[in-house]
Amino acid sequence: MGMLQEFKAFAVKGNVIDLAVGVIIGAAFGKIVDSLVQDVIMPLAGSIIGGLDFSSYYLPLNGQGTTLPLAEAKKAGAVLAYGSFITVSLNFLILAFVIFQMVRLFNRLRGTEKPTPVEIVEPVTPEDVVLLREIRDSLKQRQPG
Repeated sequence: MGMLQEFKAFAVKGNVIDLAVGVIIGAAFGKIVDSLVQDVIMPLAGSIIGGLDFSSYYLPLNGQGTTLPLAEAKKAGAVLAYGSFITVSLNFLILAFVIFQMVRLFNRLRGTEKPTPVEIVEPVTPEDVVLLREIRDSLKQRQPG
């Protein structure tokens, strides 16, 4: 029963819950970026370089024709799907850039909050302690060394 209680304590810690929320939001954000790349950026890039779906570009490795759609070419044998690789790489670059900008913004926000200055006040020594120190120092001077 002790291990179950330890697991419960671990699972309800703030860090674990924050991590779960971050993973869920990250997955949803990844889908948004994937849609941006596949539905907006890559069709524009494809129209600029020839009007075809850029993600379906491949080099056949088993003698398939280059006119087949990518899915059919994969069924016929191995292909080097460089268009898909470029699309996924572009997804990664956009996602990494957006995350970098978010981290940069959070760091900037965290850095702009200036901590309130704390005044360091030296403690006031009580008069009797000051007097006792003076007596001690006076006695030290009177003693022959």
